[in-house]
Amino acid sequence: MDRLLSVEQVAERLGTTVRFPRRLIEERRITFVKVGRHVRIPESAVDSFVLANTVQPIRVRRITYGRAA
Repeated sequence: MDRLLSVEQVAERLGTTVRFPRRLIEERRITFVKVGRHVRIPESAVDSFVLANTVQPIRVRRITYGRAA
């Protein structure tokens, strides 16, 4: 079973304020579970969110100029 994290724990894990995971929940951009009045986010949902939004760097090829005569 996946560990359920509180909004505060998710914010700490992402290095953001609590407002960011709350916005993700409100916009339904991340999977969450309601336990009574409390909202919990599965650990795998946080990992999936991070992977889905990770941008790989672009490899830039250096241009070499020929030496002038």
